[in-house]
Amino acid sequence: MSEIDHFIEEVTEEVRRDRLFALYRKYGWIVALIIVLIVGGAAWNEYRKAQQVAAAQQLGDAIIAALSVDDPAGRAEALAGVQAATPGGDAVRRMLLATALANSGRLEQAVAELDAIAANGELEEIYRQLARFKALTLQADTLPAADRRAGFEALATAGLPLRLLAEEQLALIDIEEGKAEEAIARLERIRQDSEVTQALQDRATQLIVALGGEPADLSARQTG
Repeated sequence: MSEIDHFIEEVTEEVRRDRLFALYRKYGWIVALIIVLIVGGAAWNEYRKAQQVAAAQQLGDAIIAALSVDDPAGRAEALAGVQAATPGGDAVRRMLLATALANSGRLEQAVAELDAIAANGELEEIYRQLARFKALTLQADTLPAADRRAGFEALATAGLPLRLLAEEQLALIDIEEGKAEEAIARLERIRQDSEVTQALQDRATQLIVALGGEPADLSARQTG
């Protein structure tokens, strides 16, 4: 490389450095701001997560303390005083409160708590479905069978998480209305469902036998 070429290269490099420095002076604050936002955002997320964990632990401790009260009326009073910071946490508290109210003979208040959960559009659907299911089961002796059937049929829709439990309740309504054959058929469908739990399958089997029926697989074994 000639001296002229070397000189031109040095000048070019110096110009590049000058331009880079000028750009840094002009836009460096943007880079610094981005770094601050990234670091600050990460710190805020960690702080928020820590706050959420602390709030969940505080709620859990308060609920456990309330549930430790032996008297159902006192337990309901204690649960009513628990404060929850999130809609989901409050839904759990209110479901437990509904149980305590029902156990202390205040059925209407219990159902009102559950209906409030079911009507809360801010909650995830699973909370609302659980509340509907529990409200219907609590009203087994007070709500007409036709109304309970309509409620459980809505929960027995394909794809819903409480589908099989709702089907079990529909079978119980069939029995209540003297429809033993319909109940047995429904219980057999529950038993053969791919998503059935062992506990639910056992209950369905016991009900079929109690109704004078014979579970399909047991019948097949005896025939074989």
